[in-house]
Amino acid sequence: MKRFNVEVAVGVFVVLGFLCFAYLSVKLGDVKLFGDDSYPVTARFASVSGLKAGATVEIGGVRVGKVSAITLDPENYEAVVKLGIHRGVALQEDSIASIRTAGIIGDRYVDISPGGSEENIPSGGEIVETESAINLEQLVSKYMFEK
Repeated sequence: MKRFNVEVAVGVFVVLGFLCFAYLSVKLGDVKLFGDDSYPVTARFASVSGLKAGATVEIGGVRVGKVSAITLDPENYEAVVKLGIHRGVALQEDSIASIRTAGIIGDRYVDISPGGSEENIPSGGEIVETESAINLEQLVSKYMFEK
């Protein structure tokens, strides 16, 4: 009888450990099990140097979404960035999307400056006003080697 109690306790401990591991894997992997709570919005940039899929999207320093994908438009040679914006956040039509750097040499993220329009961007819509990433190497070389 005592051996049965020890085996049950060990079994319960192993199952709880497995459940904790599965929970941490889902949370740290940012996996959505029961659907996505965001809507897609696109933005076109001349340059997205350093921006990666999975980067954050912020408004006023608050995370409101993430970058879903980055592709190249072969006709205009522009970078098309697909953003996933949380459903509770409504973006005005005249919002401005900019690519910023977190810190001096930090990761790139998309910063959205809200507009004043009464019309909102629908799901699948596009942010028209954008500001591309600043390439520090080009700026430094321009001022160092310019006569």
